[in-house]
Amino acid sequence: MSRIGKNPVEIPSGVTLEVNEGVITVKGKLGQLSQEFSDVTVKVEEGQVLVERSSDHKDHRAKHGLYRALISNMINGVSNGFTKELELVGVGYRASNQGQKLDLALGFSHNIVLEIAPEVKLETISEKGKNPIVKLTSHDKQLLGQVAAKIRGFRRPEPYKGKGVKFVGEVLRRKAGKSA
Repeated sequence: MSRIGKNPVEIPSGVTLEVNEGVITVKGKLGQLSQEFSDVTVKVEEGQVLVERSSDHKDHRAKHGLYRALISNMINGVSNGFTKELELVGVGYRASNQGQKLDLALGFSHNIVLEIAPEVKLETISEKGKNPIVKLTSHDKQLLGQVAAKIRGFRRPEPYKGKGVKFVGEVLRRKAGKSA
């Protein structure tokens, strides 16, 4: 039995959950999310969501924990939301935004301008003497991770000096470099 899959998911107050014909829809104060599912049954009982699989087939076992985790993330997202912070490490690296347009200066010959999805709230923090920070907030964990990975992919942190776009709190493996 999947350890994650058999745990019930609590539904907090202010969150409504509907299950019909292979689609689960979650509504809360921060927005609405929906997810298709198959090979499992989803039951709503006494303020909890239970995910049960129909058999012990390999695909059913794999999807049991997956859909439970997705439902948990959806409920957490519409009630609390998710935040990711990216730090720009490097001389001359800058970030600014006008509305949903993110303007990044990452040491290339041109600035990178990225249009961020409207579901993701964008904020840039630039303090003197500190690295610029791009703060992303959304109710959709999957979309938030995708946007953050795209921004990080423009200039991944390199292992010698650590320059690049990294997540706040991320620990990088550093290399020694050449010795004289």
